[in-house]
Amino acid sequence: MLRDRSVVAYLLVVLCSTMASVAQATALGVLVYDLTGRELDLGLLGLAEFLPAALLVVVTGHVADRFDRRRVVALGLAGELVCSAGLAWYASTAPSSVLPIFGLVVAFGVARAFVAPAVRALPPDVVGALKLPRLIAVNSATWQAAIIVAPVLAGLLYTGSPSWPFVAAAALVGVGAAAIGFVRTEHATPRDQAVEPSFHDALEGLRVIRRTPILLGAVSLDLFAVLFGGAVALLPALAEQRLGVGAVGLGWLRAAGGIGAAITALVLAAHPITRRVGRTLLAVVALFGAGTVALGLTTSFAVAFVAMLVLSAADSVSVFIRATLVPLVTPASSRGRVLAVENVFIGASNELGAFESGVAGQLLGVAAAVTLGGVATIAVAGLWWVGFPALRRIERFSDLGEPPP
Repeated sequence: MLRDRSVVAYLLVVLCSTMASVAQATALGVLVYDLTGRELDLGLLGLAEFLPAALLVVVTGHVADRFDRRRVVALGLAGELVCSAGLAWYASTAPSSVLPIFGLVVAFGVARAFVAPAVRALPPDVVGALKLPRLIAVNSATWQAAIIVAPVLAGLLYTGSPSWPFVAAAALVGVGAAAIGFVRTEHATPRDQAVEPSFHDALEGLRVIRRTPILLGAVSLDLFAVLFGGAVALLPALAEQRLGVGAVGLGWLRAAGGIGAAITALVLAAHPITRRVGRTLLAVVALFGAGTVALGLTTSFAVAFVAMLVLSAADSVSVFIRATLVPLVTPASSRGRVLAVENVFIGASNELGAFESGVAGQLLGVAAAVTLGGVATIAVAGLWWVGFPALRRIERFSDLGEPPP
């Protein structure tokens, strides 16, 4: 598979864009917390990233289905580059206000809202349905490699200057924007450009999810499980208040999550999950919650490091299953719109979950917010086990097949 130039180019896009986003998010957390010292502002950062994807969902998915997804990705990454460059400049001016930071984060979120559904809809276009699980596994390993390197890199660069992580993010996004031009989509479904766009057509993604129990169960599981288990947003506060480490220690904590997930992704690339798919998905979500509980209760950096390894390894399995399952049960002509809706669910679980964690951290304290979030995640896994039997009973990906257009 790695002999295919299009596959390599696609993986380079994923690697560079993910490294840029994670490095930037790590630096933003430190910068904003240094300026205000409030956990709530860490949550507001997540909200600023989430709102554009939620508000633009009917537009971004339709764009991903109507136009060449590679061009959509290229233009979106160009917008991200401009925002990262703006953050680099502002961070170099010894800032005293967080308002310009939030403005640039919202603009970055708008660009990201167009990139996410388009880039996530590309794998079936690049390799087709038969090779999709293998590409998803390799893609997951690539993504996790970025998760490992980016936060450590951001922490080290931040100690030199607060602007350096954003400069690095802008450079990485530029490489990703260039690499997308080398991706070929031989398996793409032809698009009817003569069809006039409509609001009803743009909402097709929501209708497909609503009438497909497996899709509804999978995307809503991620929404509610990670919404309550969004401990990563509070890592800057955990690192300072509970663990007594600075920016470099925070970088290693975030990298620990990437290490655990990357090891899992490499195992999945060699030995993809082939049996008990639905039950495995629900089990690893519960394990994610257990790791979050351990992270919230500990005051030991070593235990926190291991907890991040475990919860991120569990999340890696969950991501692999959902990233393979969703395209397989979604008609190709609606894939962009469905993934745009799922992107909002993911954003709600991550960015809105970060906001929820920030508010809970402000009201309850960091340890209580993280611990209770983990308990709620375990409860969600149990409820979905009962409430979505179609999801639980999935045995193999091959049973799902390729949906009709």
